[in-house]
Amino acid sequence: MTKFLMKIFMKGLDPQKDRSAAGKRSGAVGIGCNIVLFLAKLLAGTLAGSVSITADAMNNLTDATSSIVTLLGFKLAEKPADADHPYGHARFEYLSGLAVAALIIVIGVELAKSSFDKILHPQAVAFSMLTVVILVLSMGVKLGLWLLNRALSKTIHSTALAATAQDSRNDAIATGAVLVAGIAELLSGAAIDGWMGMAVALFILYSGAMTAKDTISPLLGESASPELRELIVDYVRQQPKVLGYHDLMVHDYGPGQRFATLHVEMSTHESPLVCHELIDDMERECYQNHGIHLVIHYDPVITDDPELNRLRAACEELLAMLDQRLHLHDFRMVQGGAHTNLIFDVALPADMAGRESEITAHLEGNLSRQEGMRIYTVITFDPEAFNLPVTE
Repeated sequence: MTKFLMKIFMKGLDPQKDRSAAGKRSGAVGIGCNIVLFLAKLLAGTLAGSVSITADAMNNLTDATSSIVTLLGFKLAEKPADADHPYGHARFEYLSGLAVAALIIVIGVELAKSSFDKILHPQAVAFSMLTVVILVLSMGVKLGLWLLNRALSKTIHSTALAATAQDSRNDAIATGAVLVAGIAELLSGAAIDGWMGMAVALFILYSGAMTAKDTISPLLGESASPELRELIVDYVRQQPKVLGYHDLMVHDYGPGQRFATLHVEMSTHESPLVCHELIDDMERECYQNHGIHLVIHYDPVITDDPELNRLRAACEELLAMLDQRLHLHDFRMVQGGAHTNLIFDVALPADMAGRESEITAHLEGNLSRQEGMRIYTVITFDPEAFNLPVTE
């Protein structure tokens, strides 16, 4: 079913090159479907005297507005970079997803108000076959929109369409609940229309809150997904002369506007000019092949100093004694007559923040005893989020 819908919907479009066109086409389809559903349910709710059906109709009207917001979001996200916004306008898509979440919450509040009034002042619901047909068809349309937008959101990696898909699924569930309530009230005579409307309202409010959470996260600057980290790291560590990597930071300015920085380690015996040329090639190819603006910092490392390697291994062992998650990079050594300075970075898990002094004292105390001389450590503590290992 999903493949069939996607085949029809994406006809003539390339998922990568025509991403914005696909998003706008989804918005247009959503507008048309939701306006038709609104009119049909409003008629059914008015004839039946049902607050839950009428509220469900208003929910579809809000969905039509949400589709307009989604369409505008994709349209505005197309704007090229300018002097005021050098990273482009792709985050408009995230903002449209947030606007959809806000509209979902608004309709949930309004539905809760009308349902509460119906609970206090119950009225009989005149359910008919026309009402049943309209609600069943509505569920079918909403399930189709859910399948379509869910598949499309995965294909073009769109949080806005993911929010729209979730809203469509919730609408199908809500309409199903309204249908069950109407049939149950017709058969039993119990006044449950208001209670079912309240249940639907609470479900919509929860859905809106979760949708808002998912769309706010990238706006706040969430960490790179494991898939994106693996994509970048797999590409980099396959390159010749690269010995290691660390401090991967990804900045997301919207779909198609991802910027990343990364430190790569290369042997000090390699020519700096050769390393610079290789890094230039890596940055260029990463953008051409993956659409990621990658900036690489070159870290020369000493690989053939036995004393440095021995002390590095000692530091790694002592760090593991405190916590297996602690690991270091950028290890350097400055030897003196009375003491030795060890300079390096440590990736620090978020739940260990505030223990920097403890870690430093642990290393310096144990190293000084082991070496029989004063060892000082100059440690830069990096967030672990930028140094998460990627599995082989």
